[in-house]
Amino acid sequence: MSMRVAWIATAVLAGVMAVWAAGVVADSPLPLHQWVAHPRDSWLLAHGENPNVVRLVLPPEKPLSAVAHLGRKLFFDPALSGSGKLSCASCHSPDHAYAPANDLSVQIGGGDLHQAGVRAVPSLTYLYRQENFSIGPDNPEDESVNLQQLAVSGAQAPRARKTARSTLAAAANLVPKGGLFWDGRVNTLQQQADGPLFNPLEMDAGSPATVIAKLESASSAHDFVQLFGPGVFRDPTLAVSEALFALSRFQIEDASFRPFTSKYDAWLQGHARFTSAELRGYLVFNDVNKGDCAACHLDQVTRDGLPPLFTDMQYEALGLPRNTAIPANHNRGDYDLGLCGPYRIDLKMQTQYCGMFLTPTLRNAATRHAFFHNGVYHTLAQVLDFYSLRDTAPQRIYPVGRDGKAAKYNDMPAEWRANVDVTDPPLSHHLGETPAMSKQDRQDIIAFLQTLNDGYSVAKH
Repeated sequence: MSMRVAWIATAVLAGVMAVWAAGVVADSPLPLHQWVAHPRDSWLLAHGENPNVVRLVLPPEKPLSAVAHLGRKLFFDPALSGSGKLSCASCHSPDHAYAPANDLSVQIGGGDLHQAGVRAVPSLTYLYRQENFSIGPDNPEDESVNLQQLAVSGAQAPRARKTARSTLAAAANLVPKGGLFWDGRVNTLQQQADGPLFNPLEMDAGSPATVIAKLESASSAHDFVQLFGPGVFRDPTLAVSEALFALSRFQIEDASFRPFTSKYDAWLQGHARFTSAELRGYLVFNDVNKGDCAACHLDQVTRDGLPPLFTDMQYEALGLPRNTAIPANHNRGDYDLGLCGPYRIDLKMQTQYCGMFLTPTLRNAATRHAFFHNGVYHTLAQVLDFYSLRDTAPQRIYPVGRDGKAAKYNDMPAEWRANVDVTDPPLSHHLGETPAMSKQDRQDIIAFLQTLNDGYSVAKH
């Protein structure tokens, strides 16, 4: 290709992007950094460069406190588990973005290391900014606010359609948001650590007294006494609480839990250039007529300069196919309904939330081996096929019965299937229609998602 032809092709591409981007700007209530309307900005974007470089406000790196050092020891200590072989790091590997290192849908634990879990294990990264659970756009400071009343109000309130162009409007929806675990049932990392420690399907540590007996004979016992006093082991409940506090401080203070070292972070700051596939994927990710992924997985820098977490922290009912690889699913009458049970019980009667699960961050998603709350998919290609084909070609997603019909939303009781999102793009298409994303679109999105993996080195590129 001659230089003149190449220049014309680039100019045409830049012009197309300028028209597309200008339309997004006109339709968006947000001052989005990446949308461009100026020809020069379009030219830069067409060449994979960020036309509006930003300076990210990153968490300061400080030496770990003594409590966090203790938490690090506990995080990697398998002796606390019932089997003596399972630590926090066994399911949250630091070499795999604090997610499982294997491709199992659910992890294996228990005192005999033969008990299968019920939900996929999420990553522990980027939780330092996770909001407390609430229903509505703001997290009320008044703890006396009744979630039941908010849930009733939310069921009656109008809901803005979520798209990449209307993230501000969607953020104001009176819907569940925040919290930890797939159902948001706790708000602090200290509470979160308590769950796996005593869960009989996970670390199965037994009672607080059993845990303390092990801590007293562990190498970290001296640290406990120094930090919490000579009487720390007299009250098992208090001692366990201090241990969980130390674990939470490790996750909050250690930079490896929120490194922000992806290519996307470098691109935002003008230190990296997208490849053609990454750029196409980025555009599809934000295109309301295609992927529209950014509607839930926010990719814009916040108003105060914080890097995006690629989640709006809200809850969705996606109607995933049932994962028959999970032993708990062998009982056809048992369903995991997320916000309304079985593990979260305070919203059990709020059936409008049945089947809803937390939207996770997409940072490091390309390093994962199990996706969604039930780990039903093991590749990003399968995930994107689900979003494209769930309603347009359901026979490719769900089991097909003798009548030739796909058993849509087969991991939810029939009475709650109306909760499944069929409004927000790309889940608004219908049977037989052309999917919102082509095969090439899906491949390009995967290329873009690879830019969200931490560990990118500007020096090497």
